[in-house]
Amino acid sequence: MELPTRIIPNPHLLQSDDLLKYVLDTTVFPREPQPLKELRDLTANHPRAMMATAPDAGQFVALLLKLTGAKKTIELGVFTGYSLLLTALTIPQDGKITAIDTNHEFYEIGLPVIRKAGIGHKIEFIESEALPVLDELLKKEANEGSYDFAYVDADKLNYWNYHERLMKLVKVGGIIAYDNTLWGGSVAADSATVGHKGGAVTQSTIQFNKSIAADPRVDISLAPLGDGITVCRRIY
Repeated sequence: MELPTRIIPNPHLLQSDDLLKYVLDTTVFPREPQPLKELRDLTANHPRAMMATAPDAGQFVALLLKLTGAKKTIELGVFTGYSLLLTALTIPQDGKITAIDTNHEFYEIGLPVIRKAGIGHKIEFIESEALPVLDELLKKEANEGSYDFAYVDADKLNYWNYHERLMKLVKVGGIIAYDNTLWGGSVAADSATVGHKGGAVTQSTIQFNKSIAADPRVDISLAPLGDGITVCRRIY
């Protein structure tokens, strides 16, 4: 059975399309806010639609935001804004999101939906590479430990560089979530298979997963949702 067209193409880890459809139709789509559905439909025909956060992973992120009572968040990698929109819909009215992406044109695709939802005041969008912005934030001592939650879906080769900086920006007890940490399942593939799935990113992701597993500063869990999402809770 083919997936319905409303599902954005995504390197999802569930091997059965029927099982993925069941998960989405049973527990995800019935609870998906209308603005998120609108943005998902807007993004579905984009040539890079697979870059969007998977709806089931997004639902998981929204639950984490609610469980932690996050109010001040930072997001690295925005694309058309699905994860950004779900964060803005979830945090309080006076919550704030620092959103960083190199491509403002992609963000503009979702901007009408964000404005229509009435949550644009929560978002500060910065068009830039992430590392210079993080370094600039760290120049101000007041920013250290000031963020409740971070979501990372940017340049995979820099995940560990992001991690080191976010560990200073996110508070003790705060959450950092990294998307695509199973990279289409290629992290467990043999070397011959990895070759056509993006070898450099695969190897970087494998190394990141090893490093994060050995990091005593965080509690972790790698959830096989979407393309894999690793959740870290800062211990110290």
